[in-house]
Amino acid sequence: MRLPHLLIITSLVLIAPTSPHAQVAGSTLLGVSVAELQEVVKGWSVKRTVLGQPVYNDKNEKVGSVDDIIITPDKAVSYAIIGTGGFLGLAKHDVAIPVSQFKLVDKKLVLPGATKEALKAIPEFQYAQ
Repeated sequence: MRLPHLLIITSLVLIAPTSPHAQVAGSTLLGVSVAELQEVVKGWSVKRTVLGQPVYNDKNEKVGSVDDIIITPDKAVSYAIIGTGGFLGLAKHDVAIPVSQFKLVDKKLVLPGATKEALKAIPEFQYAQ
């Protein structure tokens, strides 16, 4: 399964759970049902398997690492923030890359065609103030 699909499925399960129970006006069901929980535990943990992981190009060269995952207002995982360059955070250049551009190859995150130079040429990502 491709990485974007796993991230989207995981985020949707965690963010927008559905319930087999009837909703009552004025009440909100929190959390997930037992059946949903069984699906959640089969998903990916962004904290354990994506954040902080190196990103490679198709030549197996490390081009950066995943620093963050951005979930847009429509609750879809849309972008990975990749940190490039720098040493110990100095001269670091963060860029936003659509998750659809990543591939999972032999348990590695691969961004085909990427180079450190190409990523540094992309406008830098900065969080809204």
